[in-house]
Amino acid sequence: MLSAPGHAVAGGGVILQDDSCIIAIDFYTAHFTAYQPQTSGNEEFCEDLPDTGETIFVLDYLHASLKEVPVDFRIIRNATGLGEFARWDDVQGLADIDEHTVFYQPPVVRTSATFRITHAFAEKGDYIGIVTAGHPSNDNIYNAVFPFSVGASSIPWPIILFVLALLLLAAYLVRMSHVGAAPEPR
Repeated sequence: MLSAPGHAVAGGGVILQDDSCIIAIDFYTAHFTAYQPQTSGNEEFCEDLPDTGETIFVLDYLHASLKEVPVDFRIIRNATGLGEFARWDDVQGLADIDEHTVFYQPPVVRTSATFRITHAFAEKGDYIGIVTAGHPSNDNIYNAVFPFSVGASSIPWPIILFVLALLLLAAYLVRMSHVGAAPEPR
């Protein structure tokens, strides 16, 4: 669908809303969940994945007309150089998307309202997921782009920064306690 004729409309991505991951494909929405059953059991992930290996991506359609249109799913290596800030325009700027593609599910209609994909990541790194859906009554094509990493640290950045601040404070206090101390007699 990325190369299908028609008008491509940018917009969308995965957002955390009320403890649920929601993917917005323009006006379409779906619950988005990723699982790594071999390493994390039933733990749900919204974006970054802690490990390589088998990963199951699930879209549960919230918009009824998604059941009527072809939807495709692509994972590419993030070759944009923009990390988590990559968007659809950046993906379109890649010379050859197939060169960067690690997984592609061609367009398919899922009348069950659940779109499930399994892919085994062989390497850690930065990736971009792309979900593309058509419009039920015209030639518009809609996209959602969501950058994510595989094999990322499972420790959230705020905790890392807090621990680093504590270590710096401790080092400062130790140094200050030695500055005011009287020299030892010889």
